[in-house]
Amino acid sequence: QVQLTESGGGLVQAGGSLRLSCAVSGITFSITTFGWYRQAPGKQRELVARITHGGATSYADSVKGRFTISRNNAKNTLYLQMNSLKPEDTAVYYCNGGLRASYSWGPGTQVTVSS
Repeated sequence: QVQLTESGGGLVQAGGSLRLSCAVSGITFSITTFGWYRQAPGKQRELVARITHGGATSYADSVKGRFTISRNNAKNTLYLQMNSLKPEDTAVYYCNGGLRASYSWGPGTQVTVSS
């Protein structure tokens, strides 16, 4: 059974940075494309960044140049470095499959950016 556990969120001022982590268990993490998603209040969940098993990355236009997705296959962990945060980045952030959100969602981690 796949388990996803996100951490690293918090309250930060606009322009600040946070680093999110996602611990993954129950699958062969190293061969799986993974992604970071977010859901803001009253909005649909959206994919913000994706990384393939080979390390190729892609980003939503709204975060391009500010967020960096990475992975440590030895630790079965996915990361999201978020810089130059904006109030509109406020959301609950989740990790899941990057091509399709195939796994049960974890609890997510709340990111709140104050202006």
